[in-house]
Amino acid sequence: MGLLTGDLLGILALAMVIFLLLVDLMHRRSRWAARYPPGPMPLPGLGNLLQVNFQDPRPSFIQLRRRFGDVFSLQQIWRPVVVLNGLAAVREALVSHSHETSDRPPVFILEHLGYGPRSEGVILARYGKAWREQRRFSVSTLRNFGLGKKSLEEWVTQEASCLCAAFADQAGRPFSPNNLLNKAVSNVIASLTFARRFEYNDPRMLKLLDLVLEGLEEELGLMRQVLEAMPVLRHIPGLCAKLFRRQKAFLVMIDELITEHKMTRDLAQPPRDLTDAFLDEMQEAKGNPESSFNEENLRLVVADLFSAGMITTSTTLAWALLLMILHPDVQRRVQQEIDEVIGHVRQPEMKDQALMPFTLAVLHEVQRFGDIVPLGVAHMTSRDIEVQGFLIPKGTTLITNLTSVLKDETVWKKPFRFYPEHFLDAQGRFTKQEAFMPFSAGRRSCLGEPLARMELFLFFTTLLQRFSFSVPTGQPRPSDHGVFAFLLLPSPYQLCAVPR
Repeated sequence: MGLLTGDLLGILALAMVIFLLLVDLMHRRSRWAARYPPGPMPLPGLGNLLQVNFQDPRPSFIQLRRRFGDVFSLQQIWRPVVVLNGLAAVREALVSHSHETSDRPPVFILEHLGYGPRSEGVILARYGKAWREQRRFSVSTLRNFGLGKKSLEEWVTQEASCLCAAFADQAGRPFSPNNLLNKAVSNVIASLTFARRFEYNDPRMLKLLDLVLEGLEEELGLMRQVLEAMPVLRHIPGLCAKLFRRQKAFLVMIDELITEHKMTRDLAQPPRDLTDAFLDEMQEAKGNPESSFNEENLRLVVADLFSAGMITTSTTLAWALLLMILHPDVQRRVQQEIDEVIGHVRQPEMKDQALMPFTLAVLHEVQRFGDIVPLGVAHMTSRDIEVQGFLIPKGTTLITNLTSVLKDETVWKKPFRFYPEHFLDAQGRFTKQEAFMPFSAGRRSCLGEPLARMELFLFFTTLLQRFSFSVPTGQPRPSDHGVFAFLLLPSPYQLCAVPR
């Protein structure tokens, strides 16, 4: 009996191995198609998981680009991936084929967070009617509530003053600016989503920020990468709840804020903010099961704007201050331009940009050099496309290596150095560069780009108008090499802020 049981288990094991090998062969069949991008040979059942560190693939991508060229393929377990490098390949995919590359890979593993066919937010939403609805709504609502108008500019300017007061409280002592920057930028988003601001010591703000940052760490876990490639594992009881505990807690806090917001809504008054505007759309869409204006999507849209809008802009400002203490000559030139155009008393305004080419060049160079979203957000092909002569089949995940564009040695004079002159012509006038692509490109480019530009200019100029920044006495010079955590964060540093 024991022998029969052992034989049966052996047969079952062999059958399972054969089944997995057949599944693996089925998933790699595209590699044998004519003109499919070259790449390293994947291992059965693992793909290139052991050859590429998908938690920080940048070093591997540099080597693979040298070996295979600007367009190469990988396999993330059973998921086909094509990596695009260089300005020509990235623009061809995202701009020339914008319709066919505007989809996102499915997010089945995030179903427990409320993601579904009609509730995917705006960042990870699949390309289709629901995404178009939410993209259009988000852009128009941000515009209606002040984007490009004096009202939002006043919100940002007021918050910049609060941030300066918090910097002044440090009394010239060494401190890390990151937390204060996070709080200031979060309040700009809170003004748009909830028509309110939080005091910097508000326990709810502190918890929200902690959950956003901890949720980013969850996104980078190895199991997250495995679950993305093998979504069937999401059915293991309790696994997703454990892996994404902080993201769940963040959404619970967003739900609480939305609930409180509903209680203060006065239907006789116009909408106060994006949340009110969304609730109005929900009322109009009542009874329409096809509409993406529903309770589940409200929390995801607000969460997308709050988390993505906060962390990207505050990280860029952290890079800006780091680069100012590392390049005091550049800091002095910015301050000289501020003094000449704005002076010491009047607060900066967006119209000042036109008269401040060097400051504008510095902010663009901060974004180029800081390179805070080095691999962008993954795209997926909705049809077969051709890029740089290679055929990329429908359903392929695309990784746009934005670092290869922002630091392309064929485009930039000093790609690996902080050099504001990249954005100045021979006469010192600001000049745009086609390879400046920190917000990505095409239909899925960052919808918050205009808001981010406003915040960066107003916060940066206000801070440099009020303070001079330096490396604390006795501390070593900070590194300008970032730390990869999906975003490229500045290495931890401290500075001194001395009133001017």
